[in-house]
Amino acid sequence: MARVLDKGGILLAFIMGILIAIFGGLEYLALMLFFFVLAMLVTRYEHETKRDMGIYEHERGWENVLSNGLLPTILAIASSFLGPIPYIACVAAVTADKFGSELGVLDRGKPISLENLKPVKPGVSGAVTVMGTVASLAGATVIGLGAFFIFDINATAALLIGLAGLAGSIVDSIFGIFEEKGWGTKGTTNFVCSITGAVLAFIFIK
Repeated sequence: MARVLDKGGILLAFIMGILIAIFGGLEYLALMLFFFVLAMLVTRYEHETKRDMGIYEHERGWENVLSNGLLPTILAIASSFLGPIPYIACVAAVTADKFGSELGVLDRGKPISLENLKPVKPGVSGAVTVMGTVASLAGATVIGLGAFFIFDINATAALLIGLAGLAGSIVDSIFGIFEEKGWGTKGTTNFVCSITGAVLAFIFIK
């Protein structure tokens, strides 16, 4: 874990994990740990190539943990009222964003800015690639599949969670345009991503 998070990030992740387990239960914690393993794998994938590109993040701090883990923790605490679906979709959205950003930069084609539809260099916020979009859908769908077994949700809900996660990553990319202009940070953009997934799931998945 120390290779992925710094000391502050590890401490905050540990606290959030305890809260998720206490208020949500072991199923909620298991899904979060599943996300963490997936995130670690895609971060390490082709890390030397990403380092050569100047976009490899070796260790993430508490700010990153907070932006990705705050809403899941809140939803786990509120799970007795909301049920598991918003939590699952929130994690799916965060996973979609993670897969899209870590794998999308490896696309052989240049990313396209959503602001003006012009090519930009890899790593620029507010831009998308074909590989990144496919990876986002894959990441969110894997979380939906994991929830199918962990939470015993039905197949339709698992599929819709994948789509909600993808929508969250798309909104993340849109808000990335403002991030590039200095209006907000990566943390706020990630938080909007997680909110989008949770809200869409709450409205459309029964």
